[in-house]
Amino acid sequence: MSEQREQTAEGHPEERRVVVVGAGMAGVQTAVALREQGFAGPVLLIGAEPHQPYDRPPLSKAFLLGKAEGSAFEVDFESLGIELRLGVEVSGLRPDDHEVDTEAGPVPYDVLVVATGAVPVTLPGSEGVPGVHLLRTLDDAERLRPVLAERHEVVVVGAGWIGAEFATAAREAGCAVTVVEAAGRPLVGALPDEVAAPMAEWYAESGARLLTHARVDRIEPGRVILDDGRVLPAGAVVVGIGARPATGWLTGSGVALGADGSIVADDRLRTSVPDVYAVGDCASFPSARYGARLLVHHWDNALQGPRTVAADIIGDGAPAYDPVPYFWSEQFGRFVQYAGHHASADALVRRGDPADHAWSVAWLREGALVALLAVGRPRDLAQGRRLIESGAPLDPARVADPSVPLKSAVLA
Repeated sequence: MSEQREQTAEGHPEERRVVVVGAGMAGVQTAVALREQGFAGPVLLIGAEPHQPYDRPPLSKAFLLGKAEGSAFEVDFESLGIELRLGVEVSGLRPDDHEVDTEAGPVPYDVLVVATGAVPVTLPGSEGVPGVHLLRTLDDAERLRPVLAERHEVVVVGAGWIGAEFATAAREAGCAVTVVEAAGRPLVGALPDEVAAPMAEWYAESGARLLTHARVDRIEPGRVILDDGRVLPAGAVVVGIGARPATGWLTGSGVALGADGSIVADDRLRTSVPDVYAVGDCASFPSARYGARLLVHHWDNALQGPRTVAADIIGDGAPAYDPVPYFWSEQFGRFVQYAGHHASADALVRRGDPADHAWSVAWLREGALVALLAVGRPRDLAQGRRLIESGAPLDPARVADPSVPLKSAVLA
């Protein structure tokens, strides 16, 4: 899309009604940011789930293991004057009428913020098979808690971030775990071969079994059959093969979608339709920093984007949204953090030995840091994130020395 259409809602900003569709992190933070930035008009937050809005990261960790009883946001919606409508599915958008269609009837808006997130990709043929699970929602985690508590033999399909986190929790609970990955190593598509390959060893260290180059032919109650004929006993199967933006309900609305299904937003997170914004996992945005359009399915993006949306709605001249992407993952006794976007790099520099418990990898472009992966080295991540933002040129030799703080690698 060469040009975004200007937002055109009439009336004073304080008289406009803002409707936010999606009650996850991005939706909740948008509503909160509006109030924090002084917006006094009506704000309605619509959520598909019946539960009080909650945070997702604990679902694959403490909540799953029974160490926490919930992860509801500590937000007093009533005192903030934010109206909640929970357990309401949206089915369509009619921009000409400024209305969102829901199962409970049409909802009018002056400004609409789409924050519907993403939905897990299902494994074809596994839908409806007893014992097959996804892990995205509170209800998903509730169904999986007894699986771990009863120490079922578990098969995890997919060795991505969510697969690794669930395998970690299942091993901690005492389950026998087999992870099936169609590719030759974990985290294909997320990290380069030379960076992710050492992570395969983490599975064996934890007592989990990792099968690579292994494709699922079909799943039957109590077992998984691979396409080479191997049969894996499975008291439960957890599918973690990715997620896609939850944007199907926008079909025919005029909101431009990318080939990946994401809403094509501009640098202030406005869509191609006037008075409609998009934020979080469902939206891609142009990054001047990286010269690419980014789709970031991580918590920090859902936290930061709402501030830009709120400022633009209020008319405070929001700066272009161009964050340094950041995420973390706790798996197999390691704290993994990533900042930046490595696709534009022209050099990779290691800091430490991947065989050790703590190491980092830095990606440089024309001598400047563009991305950093830190395993058990949080100081590297904190300093690296600031260096990515600054664009300062670095000495690669000093970057490669793990005893040298990254901030000390800046060229004079």
